[in-house]
Amino acid sequence: MSIDVAAVRSHFPALQGGAAHFDGPGGTQVPTPVADAVHAALVAPMANRGSTTQAERNADDVVLAARQAVADLVGGRPGGVVFGRSATVLTYDLARTLSAGWGPGDEVVVTRLDHDANVRPWVQAAERAGATVRWAGFDPATGELTAADVAAVVTDATRLVAVTGASNLIGTRPPLPEIAGVAHAAGALLHVDGVHLTAHAPVDLAELGCDTFTCSPYKFLGPHCGALVADPEFLATLHPDKLLPSTDAVPERFELGTLPYELLAGTTAAVDFLAGLGAGATRRERLRTGMAALEEHEDALRASLEASLAALPGVTLWSRAARRTPTLLVTFEGRDAADAYRFLAARGVNAPAGSFYALECSRWLGLGDTGGLRIGLAPYSDSGDVDRLLEALRAFLA
Repeated sequence: MSIDVAAVRSHFPALQGGAAHFDGPGGTQVPTPVADAVHAALVAPMANRGSTTQAERNADDVVLAARQAVADLVGGRPGGVVFGRSATVLTYDLARTLSAGWGPGDEVVVTRLDHDANVRPWVQAAERAGATVRWAGFDPATGELTAADVAAVVTDATRLVAVTGASNLIGTRPPLPEIAGVAHAAGALLHVDGVHLTAHAPVDLAELGCDTFTCSPYKFLGPHCGALVADPEFLATLHPDKLLPSTDAVPERFELGTLPYELLAGTTAAVDFLAGLGAGATRRERLRTGMAALEEHEDALRASLEASLAALPGVTLWSRAARRTPTLLVTFEGRDAADAYRFLAARGVNAPAGSFYALECSRWLGLGDTGGLRIGLAPYSDSGDVDRLLEALRAFLA
């Protein structure tokens, strides 16, 4: 099936502002049903979760619905969905909890491809525990991170491997099932940062083989919050710091304080919007077909855009992996990417410049801390947006 992009775009009030948005990797625009769901939750009777008053039941219903929605999106179980302020916060919480059992002689593997939110929490936790950090590099010429790259630094002492599902800087999608095999053969856990991947492709946690997985609704048309997904039985083996009166039930034991009910209502609405792009008897089936159609739309638009970018003088494309998201990092010979960012913005084309917290990746590519211009496609991107971008870039390079 195919995506009706015009129909999709009609649901995004922000697009009426006139800008062409290529800034989706940093956070997508929000469709009206998501905003409506947030508003409805805010004005409904709401209290702490419970079963006595309508306000308590409303809160409980919102949380349970959001857990089911995220589970449907990634192929998880609702009892293993943990919500938090962001994927970064949740990763720090997980790292602190897991590292309580680490010590000298243990090792943790992180990669040069990842966003710092899947690097620094593990590095800092390992340092506090006296464990060793081992780094998996990738091929800067191709952008590929292979299972062999990870296997080269995994040992019998490895306790955890942390890897991205897709690079937020250059789009590379590592072979997660193969990497999971490497990690599990060594007796290690695999944590996947799925923040960028979840926005662009169907996700099935069983197929990926990871033990823990994070995603962020605001990257897939939802509000600003984060989710961590794992097997509930695995979460039951972990004992995070928590307040004495708070429940010890899973997944609630990992959620510190009252949840943002309005944001969770918006998260469910975002998942439903994506499911509406597909077909099937269940929401899970609609999500799989809808995300596959979305991936096809974005990849076709990316291929067209790449061909045009490659023809521009002095432009270098750093997104080169065989499997990747529609996220392009470009630099300009003799020109500053930040200047291009400002030039485009003045013409209503939003494509920001930087390293976008993928600091290790930017440095590994030889781009230092500066990075480049990041062009990200989203469900509402269309050929008209691409034409505007290319026209503005030609004027910048003239």
